[in-house]
Amino acid sequence: MKRFASHPRRGAWVAFACLFALAAGARAADHAQDVDPFIGVDADGEVFLGATVPFGMVKLGPDVRSFDGKPYKTGYHSTGEVVGFSHLHLSGGAGKYGNILLAPVTGALDPADIHSPRSDEDAGAGYYATTLSRYRTRVELTATRRTGLHRYTFADAGDAHLTVDLQHALGVGTGAEDQRFLGGDVEVVSDHEIEGVGRYIGGWNEGGEYRVYFYLRTDTPAPGARTWLGHKLDAAHHAHTDADEDIGASLDYRVAAGQAIQAKVGISFISVAQARRNAEQEIPDWDFAAVRQAAVAQWNRALSRIEIHGADEVERRTFYTALYHTMMMPSDHTGENPKWSSNEPYYDDFQAIWDTFRSDGPLLTLIAPERQRDIVRSLIDTYRHADYMPDARVGNDNGRTQGGSNADVLVADAYVKGLTGIDYATGLEAMLKDAQVPPADPRKHGRGGLDTYNTLGYIAQPTERAGSRTVEYAYDDFAIAELACGLGHAQEAKRYAKQAGNWANLWDASLEQEGIKGFLRPRNADGRWAAPYLVKRGTWPDFFYEADLWTYSLYAPQDVRRLIDLAGGKQAFVQRLDHLFERGHFDMGNEPGFLIPDLYLWAGRPDRTADRIIDLLRRDFSDSRAGIPGNDDSGAMSSWYAFQSMGFYPNAGQDVYLIGTPSFPEVDIDLGHGKTFRIVADNFRRDRLNRYVQSATLNGKPLDTAWFRHGQIADGGTLRLVMGSKPSGWGTKTPPPSLSDPGFGLCVERGDAY
Repeated sequence: MKRFASHPRRGAWVAFACLFALAAGARAADHAQDVDPFIGVDADGEVFLGATVPFGMVKLGPDVRSFDGKPYKTGYHSTGEVVGFSHLHLSGGAGKYGNILLAPVTGALDPADIHSPRSDEDAGAGYYATTLSRYRTRVELTATRRTGLHRYTFADAGDAHLTVDLQHALGVGTGAEDQRFLGGDVEVVSDHEIEGVGRYIGGWNEGGEYRVYFYLRTDTPAPGARTWLGHKLDAAHHAHTDADEDIGASLDYRVAAGQAIQAKVGISFISVAQARRNAEQEIPDWDFAAVRQAAVAQWNRALSRIEIHGADEVERRTFYTALYHTMMMPSDHTGENPKWSSNEPYYDDFQAIWDTFRSDGPLLTLIAPERQRDIVRSLIDTYRHADYMPDARVGNDNGRTQGGSNADVLVADAYVKGLTGIDYATGLEAMLKDAQVPPADPRKHGRGGLDTYNTLGYIAQPTERAGSRTVEYAYDDFAIAELACGLGHAQEAKRYAKQAGNWANLWDASLEQEGIKGFLRPRNADGRWAAPYLVKRGTWPDFFYEADLWTYSLYAPQDVRRLIDLAGGKQAFVQRLDHLFERGHFDMGNEPGFLIPDLYLWAGRPDRTADRIIDLLRRDFSDSRAGIPGNDDSGAMSSWYAFQSMGFYPNAGQDVYLIGTPSFPEVDIDLGHGKTFRIVADNFRRDRLNRYVQSATLNGKPLDTAWFRHGQIADGGTLRLVMGSKPSGWGTKTPPPSLSDPGFGLCVERGDAY
């Protein structure tokens, strides 16, 4: 098997795993070998590096501090020292988890001095390894859904220790977004077992207390064991604290040179007994290779839902790693809900739907519809028991809401694309509560600013994030209208279709910037304009959240036709978009602008969409450790890349896909149940000279529009694009649907056309 020169990390296991995956039923080649988990670990990508399975609760990986002792909030960084290997992480975000930290130590044990430089890192789907040079110990990690498996191989004979630290967490501090340790309990049960619980609070989502229970079992009895409090070692086999102090335990060995010790660690949010069951049921024996191969097989089944043809090694690595990143979160915590009992699926680690509703959710609807169905069911069940669907939920607690109630869009997206098995009536109930009932804590869930939004049609100053919230609420209202109409609630459908136009109530046609007229502007409750908000990227207390007026003034996915009219017509709109890209106002590193490259389609310029997409894919994405342009945010950035490189992109919450320009001559998407959607690019050239669509057919029939509906591909089919080097008249006449189109139909018959 060929080794990658840039990241040498694969051994003979790959060939075996390939055969294993194919035997397990993967429909294509071993795509686990195309995954490079190091892509995006540095710069701003913040992706998880370690061992996990698709949507796994356990994400077991290294936690790193800088060489001057400063911890990294995301867990991993390419430089610095390893302090241990914890079992819970996010991907594409920071400031939560990092719980139940294991570390092998050789020589004398000092709980206050556990850290080591590392070398020879190796990572693949479901696997991580490194050598801790201080301890001359090879570390290998793999995982199941709720259990981590460690293998430590000691190079030298002598004293060795397997330590577990309960106090450790990521992003610890006293700030509003920091985690804090509340206390814990650890017990050495036998010469090969340790169990306990850690209690934590806070983090990015400002969540309430969460408890992580663990059960650790080794394959080798230890001659001795100790616990510690406040770094003080004790021969006692039990330790407890209700304070923020170091607490942990150690199994103490005398090892031979080359000896390996394995430890499996079951994790639970419910109880130690549940953690024990997880470990014993998911990893019943000590076959590290078999556990690893099973993880690879799961990844192969998940990744094989898309087959790209004609890609080189770098392109395959970049694409399948992006796909891998989209299946990290949310995490499947079914059976691990400490808050309520339910027969519904339970997913956690939505950080955050504000990031993922735009493309990650719609991607899963295509390639993992059963998974997306269960995610939506979980959101609705969270409403039943926690009052609101979350915009973010981590550590079994809702929070924080950055913009709109964007779970509404995911419910609508599932409905219009025909996902079955979802209680849409209760989903609509949850959406209406979002729109009508002000939450006690608007950063936790629900919609803040409803008092003015529902009376004035916009969020008035000085309510925080008034601009970005107004435009997002308007789109969420469109989602409500879609579902209400589909379920036969005509009055609600009419009301919320009207409110879907509220974004325009903040449009000031006279506001001019750099020769462009018409932007969103802060507005007071009496209707008067406030001063323009010109900050490039705002945050929590600002008018716009994580973007500026150039981006948010273009956010009306439900009615781009009206947006174009307000902007001065198609020609002025194209000039505006060109100006935005050419003057550096477009921010690929943040989600609010994800749809902007495709907005040219509504103005009849699919050629400009093609140009922009190719530029962005080439400039901002690569197979390097800095190969993602911003926080991956639970796979949001990666899903944008995956869609656009395949040649189309969703208008999330609607049954419409927008055609861009494909990066491969052929893509096959397995929709499940024997259905395949194929995109074929005739006259494709790798130099991307032939980037413009000249003509197209969908399922053998001419397609004159630069868009199509989900219902047209729901049973499979072929989109054939004839490519050329010059713009053509194709796709220029009939724009994608908009709410203000004459005769626009709101209701969708579950996956069919309007």
